[in-house]
Amino acid sequence: MKKKCVFLDRDGVLNRDDQYYTYKLEDLVLLDGVAEALRLLKEAGYLLIVITNQAGIAKGLYTGQDVRVIHARMQELTGVAFDDLYFASHHPDYTSRSLTRKPDSLLIEKAMAKYHIDPALSWMVGDHARDMQAGRKAGVHTIHIVAAGGTSAGDYAAPSLLEAARIILQNGTEVL
Repeated sequence: MKKKCVFLDRDGVLNRDDQYYTYKLEDLVLLDGVAEALRLLKEAGYLLIVITNQAGIAKGLYTGQDVRVIHARMQELTGVAFDDLYFASHHPDYTSRSLTRKPDSLLIEKAMAKYHIDPALSWMVGDHARDMQAGRKAGVHTIHIVAAGGTSAGDYAAPSLLEAARIILQNGTEVL
């Protein structure tokens, strides 16, 4: 049986993104409404998978283990189990080009294959156009987190993950 999923960008969607990079626990601040949004999506039967570019690894600023520690802390703070974490450790200025780095969709596609996810029932929520591009390449619906009056590159726009969750719950079974 195919499953439904919400793919989530991390920085700027789940946590505050005003640091150069969030890789220290003391810099991790969840955005308002994130725990409630994740709970609502889980209760509606969605898998929750984080898909994040982490160029700081390629730049030598932190390690993959630092990313996993932040992810574990996010799990604790939200009280909601993410089903998986995928991160691209590449940056074109520091490493060879990689299809795992958004705007490419390889990480989403890997997760879809691993978890038998139906793209028609699934969503990508992110705060950059590259997140929307990756979602479209993978065939999922997209919600762009933008400030009020901001320009959206997604199928939908929302000011926060909580509002995005409400859009998903209202439109989750409809085909766009």
